[in-house]
Amino acid sequence: MKDILDLDRYPLDREASPEWQAAVDRAAAELQETGMFNLKQLMKPQAIEQAVAQLKPKMDSQSHTHSRRHNIYFLPDFKELAPDHPALREVESTNHTLCADQLEKSVVLAIYEYPPLLRFIAAVMGKPSLHMMKDPLARVNVMGYRDGEALNWHFDRSEFTTTLLLQEPLEGGKFQYRSNLRSADNPNYDGIADVLDGRDPAIKTLTLEAGTLNVFRGVNSLHRVTPVQGPRERLIAIFSYYEKQDVMFSTEESLGFYGRAS
Repeated sequence: MKDILDLDRYPLDREASPEWQAAVDRAAAELQETGMFNLKQLMKPQAIEQAVAQLKPKMDSQSHTHSRRHNIYFLPDFKELAPDHPALREVESTNHTLCADQLEKSVVLAIYEYPPLLRFIAAVMGKPSLHMMKDPLARVNVMGYRDGEALNWHFDRSEFTTTLLLQEPLEGGKFQYRSNLRSADNPNYDGIADVLDGRDPAIKTLTLEAGTLNVFRGVNSLHRVTPVQGPRERLIAIFSYYEKQDVMFSTEESLGFYGRAS
């Protein structure tokens, strides 16, 4: 793993050492302040190149294209609001996906399954432990966004999302977010409408570079990836970690996301 990850910068393999604890504390402080933390340059440059070289042929020929119109909740029937409420405005997202069973013996899968990374994230998040997802398709995905394609505004269903950027586009593909837009006690529908209309001054834009691991609490923070511009696609790996063990997608979810159940 030392050829793949910069373990001098991020001593994931020296758990409980002073250097490891300092890295955990820095990430936890960033998480507390911004709702996310970033491990910039976690991947070594040659490992990034290797990962992209492994993925690009499959992304071009074997990926599943998922294009849909949706509201920010990804729910076709949201009974709490009238169908014409501004917070239910439909947006469009398009991406190309490789599933975990298409990533065998890849750099990306090796990073996902690296136990010290999982323990580091759990420590930063204040979790007793985290577990890899059991689902053979959903545990790790790599998503590609090509010219004009985007992941539009939405809330995540899980508490946090772990991503690893593998390739930046020439233009566009920026990560935008509005932290703590809602809470369990306040759905803040008017605030959501302001974001969708571009009226919220608290929207922030984060420019990520390839090799950065990002952990983002997106369950109450509205976020999106802006449309990619140009011929170089945005490639990003999605790592699914849970507090529960043996998490699986339903057949309906797998068909919806990947067009297949196995």
